[in-house]
Amino acid sequence: MNTVYIPDGQVKLSGELHVPKNANGIVLFAHGSGSSRFSPRNTYVARVLQQQNIGTLLFDLLTPEEDQDYAARFDISLLARRLIAATNWVKKENLQLGYFGASTGAAAALLAAATEDNEISAIVSRGGRPDLAGEMALSRVKSPTLLIVGSLDDVVIELNREAYALMNCEKHLILISGATHLFEEPGTLEQAAKNAAGWFAKHFASATA
Repeated sequence: MNTVYIPDGQVKLSGELHVPKNANGIVLFAHGSGSSRFSPRNTYVARVLQQQNIGTLLFDLLTPEEDQDYAARFDISLLARRLIAATNWVKKENLQLGYFGASTGAAAALLAAATEDNEISAIVSRGGRPDLAGEMALSRVKSPTLLIVGSLDDVVIELNREAYALMNCEKHLILISGATHLFEEPGTLEQAAKNAAGWFAKHFASATA
């Protein structure tokens, strides 16, 4: 795993890039508000993907100074712009690209994909807020999208269903039994990670073919 620095104008974003030898795709992680590239849940999912020969890029969407600004954490346009900057940077690897978003990061991933829809082979949202991407962006996403929500996360389930109805791409909504918003219950994050790995592997393979 290599520590990398991703440029966006005058800003450099810190990240961790891991590309297995036989990888045919890289997943960029967009974490939720108040989190970072060191999110234990995202790093766990990243390890599961790496074990399936899928590359991962975990990076900070905000600088340490920006992260002190509560409003910036919910600036979906800014987060999406940073994700697009990271997407452009990682294209040099010449591999299929995917997005994994959690919480507000899921909205950023979908908004970015609405712009980069020909470049992103697959998207996964875990406990995400896809509704925050906005109706127009959701309707424009063409990348196959998997929405994963805990079965006990009632409010977020409804928000995901509303966003799902607005999407015109290949899509699937999975409820992980017994999971709350953070997937802290035993075995629930593992199930989410396995579903994500399967989704990315399937769509990276079909895109490569």
